[in-house]
Amino acid sequence: MTYKTILAVLQTRADAERVLDCAIPLAVRYGAHLIGFHAEAMAMPYVSPMGFPDTDFIAASEEASEQRSAEIRALFEARCAGEGISHVWRAMTNVSGDSAASALGLARACDLIVVQQADPDAEAGLLADVEALLFESGRPVLFVPYAVSVDCAFRKVLLAWNGSQQAARAAFDALPFIREAGEVEVLSLDASDNAEQDAAVAGADIAAALARHGAKVTFASGFSAGIGAGEAIENRISDMQADLLVMGAYSQSRLKEFFFGGATRTLLQSMPVATLMSR
Repeated sequence: MTYKTILAVLQTRADAERVLDCAIPLAVRYGAHLIGFHAEAMAMPYVSPMGFPDTDFIAASEEASEQRSAEIRALFEARCAGEGISHVWRAMTNVSGDSAASALGLARACDLIVVQQADPDAEAGLLADVEALLFESGRPVLFVPYAVSVDCAFRKVLLAWNGSQQAARAAFDALPFIREAGEVEVLSLDASDNAEQDAAVAGADIAAALARHGAKVTFASGFSAGIGAGEAIENRISDMQADLLVMGAYSQSRLKEFFFGGATRTLLQSMPVATLMSR
């Protein structure tokens, strides 16, 4: 498989630059069609203190939205044209103005979604629900960190493995990156003996399967030692100087926390490197 349709979700001018820094080189690399998507909130009725519609406020809001959308579109089209890639612009105006949630229908028809990790310092009204893409699109999401630079060559890949459905989906969704990487490590944390695996060799089967695709892969096992799976994964990222993390995405269970459930939340918040997650 390869990526032939890539969706770049662009919420603001600031995150658009970072997302395109990754999405455009990937589109060039795989000969993919790139879709740029942005949503704006429709102007809501606003009443002045005197009880009359504040038409000036409404008009100013509409103008700001139109200007922001036009700026992001111009940036997208100029950069795509500069690389000569197949591309199209899609925009929407709705009540939420949330580019991530609004892109769900389109996202389900794409091979890969590229979006910036949520920035806690972003203006409240311009935050995008990027987790909706992860948990509701059914497609792999490549998160670009908001705080660190990303080299989308992805020469060193760390695959967080626990033998689950989500981890398996992520591993094979990331196969184009894994095949081309110079180094891939399958990391199994806190594995236990059970009917499906021997803890001593947890991860060996997926490592062998990826190697048959030409991946330069090794596997390692370890223990989180009380620091939490997310922190242990971050430590391994630092040790091997990985530039891409691949992992399944887990939500919290009301009865208990699934293995790696806490890691999903930790890594969505900290994200030291580009991270591909699948649900």
